Amino acid sequence: MSRRLILPGLPFVVSALILASTASAHPALLASTPANQVEGPAPERIELRFSEDLMPRLSGAVLEMTAMPGMAGHAPMKIASTVSGTTDPKTMLIVPNQALQAGTYRVAWRAVSADTHPVAGSVSFTVR
Repeated sequence: MSRRLILPGLPFVVSALILASTASAHPALLASTPANQVEGPAPERIELRFSEDLMPRLSGAVLEMTAMPGMAGHAPMKIASTVSGTTDPKTMLIVPNQALQAGTYRVAWRAVSADTHPVAGSVSFTVR
């Protein structure tokens, strides 16, 4: 191939590679403890593990009780908890201020990594 054909297309190839690497830099939730949609005993803490190092000041989570035995149709109730990082910068820790009672819970999270683009999602679990 001649240089005349390659050089004009080079900026487009470089731009595509930059955009592809930027898009893959968003944090993705890899695992949670307890796992999503699991039923079990009340956890003392909830851990969310992401694919990228998190920016703690821009990341966070809210713990809500979404269902309670004997109380059909109640609105979600926010559960007081502490959200922090750990020694692993890819892990977010949510510690309820009190023991969780029987019911279904949702952790709505927001994760921001070095690219500063927020990504949000949720994890649900049930306490017996």
